Amino acid sequence: MRSRGSHRFATVLVALLALVLSACSPGASEPENRQLIVGTSVAPNSMDPSTSDAAAIPQALLYNVYETLLKIDGEGNLQPLLASEWSVNPDATTYTFELRPQARFASGAEVTADVVVDSIQRIIDDPAVLPVLKSQMEPIESMRAVDANTVEFVLARPSRSWLYSMAQTAGIIYDPAALGSLATQPAGSGPFVFDSWTQGDQVVLKRNDNYWGTGTRLAGVTFKSYSDANAMNAAMLAGQIDIISNVAAPQALDQFNDPRFTILEGVTTGEIVLGFNHQTPVLQNLQVRQAILHAINREGLRDSVWAGKGLLIGSMVPPTDPWYEDLSEVIPYDPERARELLAESGEEPVSLRLRIPTLPYAPGAATYITSQLAEVGIQVTVDELEFPATWIQQVMVESNYDMTIVAHVETRDISRFADPSYYWHYDNAEFQQLIADADAAASDAEQIALMQRAARILADDAAAGFLWLLPNLVVTKADVTGVNRNAPSLSFDMTAVSAPPN
Repeated sequence: MRSRGSHRFATVLVALLALVLSACSPGASEPENRQLIVGTSVAPNSMDPSTSDAAAIPQALLYNVYETLLKIDGEGNLQPLLASEWSVNPDATTYTFELRPQARFASGAEVTADVVVDSIQRIIDDPAVLPVLKSQMEPIESMRAVDANTVEFVLARPSRSWLYSMAQTAGIIYDPAALGSLATQPAGSGPFVFDSWTQGDQVVLKRNDNYWGTGTRLAGVTFKSYSDANAMNAAMLAGQIDIISNVAAPQALDQFNDPRFTILEGVTTGEIVLGFNHQTPVLQNLQVRQAILHAINREGLRDSVWAGKGLLIGSMVPPTDPWYEDLSEVIPYDPERARELLAESGEEPVSLRLRIPTLPYAPGAATYITSQLAEVGIQVTVDELEFPATWIQQVMVESNYDMTIVAHVETRDISRFADPSYYWHYDNAEFQQLIADADAAASDAEQIALMQRAARILADDAAAGFLWLLPNLVVTKADVTGVNRNAPSLSFDMTAVSAPPN
């Protein structure tokens, strides 16, 4: 039997051998002098993810420039980031995080427990911070720096969603010296640092040469926005960009079946939702809502608009959530049943305004849905609204619509239906209680069971039309590696991406 001492010697010998081999490998530890260009569909309207809910901001900055205590990996699981480990007490109300003592902001300032407390306190206190981020931190009763590298959070009640939120935008740890200029000069602790932003065009990041952890091997990354999906595809074919973050014209995907490119197909958290304004009197009638959904051939819609790409869903749950189950046939395509329900509803004739954003999937989906609803006797008027500003103001802020179509890309956003003030104005007490109970659940199994019941309510109640799940269709140049196949968070994570010099 080998002694403990000889085992330690063998471990050291293997480690030394690995170092020697690494040192002998040409360029194995050298950064690559290549600035990759990532094509995106939407341009950010600010650089501050705490005050603007534009998904394009965390797409470029989360995990790349800004870091959190925990990180959502490519499979949707939580992993350590600024915190090396964390623990929770038996009643799930006290969380203790051990910070990495070497963690630094790009400015050189230390990421300490006091800084973490101040960053989260800003989310809670600053009136300019988005209400949705404040609500994610609402369970916190108190927090304190136990010592320089240990931070403790005490929750007023158990909250499983709170820990997940700490790995997202609400949990970003900001450099306290830069809080006054975050809208134009983001400052974090990530492997990239902000270089420049040309509004409506591009965000340029460069390598953080003083990164505290395992740094990126890239010289940097540029997120370049294209309002025209075909123009982005043409730029890829011409070699002008290195990555398409998500193909916005999947009908054209076949043109990348070429040795010059790699196609990655995975899942996102982006549920394309035919949203109902439950303040509209006719849409308060369950039979009308069910009729609308029975009238829509969602498989045909997806095939027509999105080239058959993307999972059909029946509720606000993607397959990366542990409580996912297939509810896509709860209200199946059945135009005859739709006509029957309309006749039974007593609401005929039904006339609705469908106000949609200028996003790649929305106009085609609106045309298809309008035609199908007309076949069962529902008349629809379509308005296209500039995205994000006009659509957000008219639809999300003013609730000036009857129906809309938009992809909700936030993780685990089924809880939005538990907030009657949210722009859908869906108000179901049983659903709200299930969401609350699931958040305080004592075990994973209990949480999953409660969330499945909640998801089923949304499907049965026709709370919205859950059309299909946006697929993650990424195209890279063949020599680019390390891009996640799935997109379980808002981040387009470039931290492990590699590419040889041009």
